[in-house]
Amino acid sequence: MSSAGFMSSDNRRLEMTTWIILVVLMLLTVAARILPDARTIDDAFITFRYSRNIVDGLGFVYNPGVHTLGTTTPLFTLLMALISVLTGQQDFPHYAMLISALADAGNVLALYLLTRRLTGNAWIGFIPAGLWAIAPVSVTFAVGGMETSLNILWMLSATAVFVLARDRSSSLADIVLGLLIALGILTRIDSLLWVAPLLGWQAVERLKGRNHGSLLARLPWRTWLSCVLVFLPWAIFSLAYFGSPFPNSLAAKTVAYVLPPDAALLRLIQHYAVPFNETDVFTPLNLALGIIYALFTVIAVAVALRRLPRLVPFLVYPWIYFVVFAIANPLLFRWYLAPPLPALMLGIVSGMWLCAGQAFKGRLRPVIPVLFVLMGIWWSARMLSGWTLHPDHGPDRPAPTMAWHQIELYYQQIGTMLRDDYGVTAETRVASADIGAIGYFTGATIVDTVGLVTPELSRYYPVDPSLIVEGQNYAIPPQLILDAAPEYFVTMEAFVRLGLENEAAFTTNYDLLFEIPTDFYGMGMRLYGRVR
Repeated sequence: MSSAGFMSSDNRRLEMTTWIILVVLMLLTVAARILPDARTIDDAFITFRYSRNIVDGLGFVYNPGVHTLGTTTPLFTLLMALISVLTGQQDFPHYAMLISALADAGNVLALYLLTRRLTGNAWIGFIPAGLWAIAPVSVTFAVGGMETSLNILWMLSATAVFVLARDRSSSLADIVLGLLIALGILTRIDSLLWVAPLLGWQAVERLKGRNHGSLLARLPWRTWLSCVLVFLPWAIFSLAYFGSPFPNSLAAKTVAYVLPPDAALLRLIQHYAVPFNETDVFTPLNLALGIIYALFTVIAVAVALRRLPRLVPFLVYPWIYFVVFAIANPLLFRWYLAPPLPALMLGIVSGMWLCAGQAFKGRLRPVIPVLFVLMGIWWSARMLSGWTLHPDHGPDRPAPTMAWHQIELYYQQIGTMLRDDYGVTAETRVASADIGAIGYFTGATIVDTVGLVTPELSRYYPVDPSLIVEGQNYAIPPQLILDAAPEYFVTMEAFVRLGLENEAAFTTNYDLLFEIPTDFYGMGMRLYGRVR
């Protein structure tokens, strides 16, 4: 047999081994999300209540009869409702956990394929893929009921279709790309931050690559058309039903929270500097480490420009995300920090590999795989250090330490108490700043003091900064509660310490019914009831 035959056989064995490992890694990804069990985040309960109301025939509403889009993820909301209809049950936290587990298995696959394509190495792709499988920031929001994993799936899938398509002018690839883009936008509106550079790159590439034919023939109109056709039904429905296709929560959060002008910038720098969970090890050197990592991503972009230009939009996406959010300066909820990480990790690992290939040549070349095995072990250890075998709350099962949901458990306790002990019904008006678990477990009409589902209350903001406790970013405007006059009011102590607690009209008309002592957001979670 010829040497070529032997090589072909060896390549087939290598490819089979690679795929076996990849399948095992994808199964590990699913297991890593099922193991902790559902640890649902408050915002996810907002989505679940919308889903439940759809299933119960009340419409796409949070409070019955009020057409306000207070969830940031319409597609995920509808998907949860569909699963509920198909199963005949309403176990939304576990539906979300399972969908996220499967989505992250797909994300692991896409990360491997993209890294392999850029580096030309069959093994190096296992590093970012494997790290995403166990990353605390990935697992936390998968078990937290958020749409994060699905949102990232559309981004990685669209990138993979764009980059790996063999026929650069394939009509099918163009159509699928448009479909994935539309699904991404329907899952989260900030998907536009990865969609825009991808579509821009595709359009420029087509225009530069075709010097003949009409303008229409030279543009990727199939991608645009398939995207529009998928998004258009939602746009028409949301405009007619809500008055806008954009979540009201975006505007509400902007005016409700008071932040220093550089809050988002500092948080992003901190986050980007330690993408492999090195925070507790490199604290004094975080900025230097972040600069080194950033240089590796620059190297990855430079090489991609020559080898794999279509990957460039994905590699620069984390930095577009960084700039936009730093300038906008919103309150960066934890799940806002997850979407840029896959591209950031791919860029760092690939850039480091490509740099090592230039630095270690000749007899030193065997050092490269040893180096990356050690780096992979080190990064994996850092990811696993973010896990705990026995969390101090929730199910006693291994979970990321950042999958903290004690506040949601307390809200669930008070919500259940209101429903079972105080007889709260759908007609009872209950006010709260965090409306997810309270709204889900009481089923009451919610007076949302932030204004996500009650936009008319945004007129009470911005709040007087003197009412905000030091170290906090929010306080409930006293006049809001006095005017709305809810039957019950749930709040963290810090939100009312300098405001409502000093208002005679409030202390006269409301009794403190119950309090759970806390060491976050003040001294406790409080339930007030209106004096009858």
